[in-house]
Amino acid sequence: MFTASVAEMHRGIKIGITGLPGAGKTHALLKVIEMLEADEMKVGGMITEPIIDDNRRLGFYVMDWQTKKRAVLASTDIHSKFMVGKFGVDLEALEKVGVGALTKACESADVVVIDEVGKMEVESEKFVSAVKAALDIDKPILLTLHKKSRNPLLQDIRRRDDIRILEVTPINRNLLPYKIMKLMKGELL
Repeated sequence: MFTASVAEMHRGIKIGITGLPGAGKTHALLKVIEMLEADEMKVGGMITEPIIDDNRRLGFYVMDWQTKKRAVLASTDIHSKFMVGKFGVDLEALEKVGVGALTKACESADVVVIDEVGKMEVESEKFVSAVKAALDIDKPILLTLHKKSRNPLLQDIRRRDDIRILEVTPINRNLLPYKIMKLMKGELL
C-alpha cells in the first residue's frame, strides 16, 4: 500500500508520538516500523518492551531494533539509585544497548526510532546526548515521548519547530500509523 523509497521519504521529518501510559505509543511505532520495513527501508534505533509475567508488568527491556539484542532496563528486581515508581533503572543497560543502537542507527539506518524518551531514559546523560545528536541529523526520526514529564530534554523536543507531535489515543491508535506514513512521505503537511 505504501511504497516509498528512501529518496521519496520526506527528508529529515521528525515525528513524536505521545500519549498516556498504555495508550499505544509503542504499538503505533511498531506498526509504522512494520510498514517501513515492508517498503524495504532500513530501520534502526531502540525499542522498549514491557516485561510481563502473569499479566503483571515487572519491568522493561531495552532492545536494539537492528540486532534484536536486549537487556533489562528497569525491573522490580533491580535496586538502583534511579527509581521510577516501583522499578529500579539500570542505566548501564540503557547506555550499552539503547545508546549503542541510536549511534549505529544514525550512521547506517534509513529511519531512526527512539522508544521512548521517558522518565527512566532521561536519567542517562549519554542517552540525552544521543537523542540530541539524532535530532540534528537529516534523517527521518520517529520517537515516542512521555506525555507529562517536564524533563528539560522533553520540553526542548516539544518546543522544536521541526518535530510534529501526534497524540495516540485508544480511538486513533489503529489509524495513526497510516497517518504517520503519509506524513513521512510528504503527503500530509
